[in-house]
Amino acid sequence: MENESNKSKYSMSSIHRVIQVLRAFSLDYPKLSLTEISKHTDISVSSLQRIVSTLMSEGFLVRDEQTKQYSLGLELMFLGELAAKSDALLSKAIPIMERLNEQTKENISINIIERNERRCIYNLPSRHELAALTFVGHTSPLYAGASAKILLAHQSDSYLRDYLETVNFEKITDITVETKEELLEQLSLIRQQGYAMTKGERVKGAVSVSVPIIAHGQILLGALSVTYPYIRQEEYDDEQLIQLLKDAAGRIV
Repeated sequence: MENESNKSKYSMSSIHRVIQVLRAFSLDYPKLSLTEISKHTDISVSSLQRIVSTLMSEGFLVRDEQTKQYSLGLELMFLGELAAKSDALLSKAIPIMERLNEQTKENISINIIERNERRCIYNLPSRHELAALTFVGHTSPLYAGASAKILLAHQSDSYLRDYLETVNFEKITDITVETKEELLEQLSLIRQQGYAMTKGERVKGAVSVSVPIIAHGQILLGALSVTYPYIRQEEYDDEQLIQLLKDAAGRIV
């Protein structure tokens, strides 16, 4: 029994290290050398060699023989596409988002809360040359930006209380919220109006409008958002754009 227990612990540890290696890659670090992966994960180079070799053989990592750097492989893209297609929320949301993208020609995204952060899980880019960009997988604090605040505004009182006890407000732009009192006041207004709209709060020069995706009148599934450069704001009627988003969110559920 002791040997079986040790084997189980070793297997779990190995899986954990594999996940650490894959998560070392990001938009900021799409390519990493073995030494750089080691720095990101605190896994020794000797242990990494075995892990990386296995991931390469399965198509999860690829290596540039000239630079000796690694990057994520196509197998992960295939799994990501499978997850998107099989996920109940996205499978229903994507056609509606595509229609919204056609109507507005702006960046359309769906966001959720993950580990007390806003995370983008699907995005359709703007059709304009000048665009406010969002990326799948991108995260940001829950106190900054329309999509983050609409998600936070629809959390339970206990969640909000726990979040406010631990949050550390960091100034992202000149108008980012700085106090719990200010944030609570904004969240109260967001709940009342049913949408969140921010201008340059997280990204200078960007306007973001977001509405909740709520199933059965009470289950928050995510946030549907449109983001565009401030320079184009005069082209939109705020009320019409908000209603367009609300109608789209309602069709998703």
